[in-house]
Amino acid sequence: MIEFSSNYLSINDFKIFYYGILISIGAILAIVLAAKEARRKGLDENFLYDAVPWVLFAGIVGARLWHIFTPPPSMVAQGITTRFYLTHPLDAVNIRAGGLGIPGAVIGGLLAFFIVARERGEHFATWLDVLAPAVPLGQAIGRWGNFFNQELYGAPTNLPWGIFIEPAYRLPEFAAESHFHPIFLYESIWNLASVFALLWLARRKSDRLKAGDLFLIYLISYPLVRFLLDFLRLDASEVGGVNANQTVMLAVMVISGTALFLRHRSGNRKTLNEEELTAES
Repeated sequence: MIEFSSNYLSINDFKIFYYGILISIGAILAIVLAAKEARRKGLDENFLYDAVPWVLFAGIVGARLWHIFTPPPSMVAQGITTRFYLTHPLDAVNIRAGGLGIPGAVIGGLLAFFIVARERGEHFATWLDVLAPAVPLGQAIGRWGNFFNQELYGAPTNLPWGIFIEPAYRLPEFAAESHFHPIFLYESIWNLASVFALLWLARRKSDRLKAGDLFLIYLISYPLVRFLLDFLRLDASEVGGVNANQTVMLAVMVISGTALFLRHRSGNRKTLNEEELTAES
């Protein structure tokens, strides 16, 4: 028997959350785009398919660990803290109950991809550029899972595109409010725009880019929008009273921007040629 709810469908009492469905769709489309970019660059797309299981697994682990070590204030108020997770291992691994952080997913996935690329003798920076437009595509689609979960909303607003949040999903201090900024939507639009921008750069400015530049640009673009949107976020994760996500995003953005600047400071804007890539791999 199939039953539909606002945030999941149930098949014989087994719940399949729309959040998980959208994350899966985002991952699949990201892989398809990455494979297309790999073929365009003349790379072996089979390597990508071999790496995907490891990247997805490490991404999920990283996303969960990020949540465990940076729980939002609303969960801390309920006693669901880092200490709680560390002393309740079954709750720590129960991702069906919610709690995944994109920064952790990116870190975990990149670490796994680096290890696999090194084992297979692939040029890591070149493959990063293949992934650069694919990652925000997956994020843009996956963020819509927050819509069905009625989460990741921002400050109350009277703007026409403000999203209605049911009372059960509102933070206690905002129980009297009804419409809020759809932060997930803002981020989704930004990420989708980033996909097209990165694809345009890869095709139109390839002669001015070095291997890894596209991913550095992504590491500037995404942290920028996360940093800005956290000013609207009502339930931002804190560590020692400091907004954890905002602080990390600012650091990543500055480091990536500096790295990009230093790579091109000498004025040598030529990309690595095929012989150099082969030698380095």
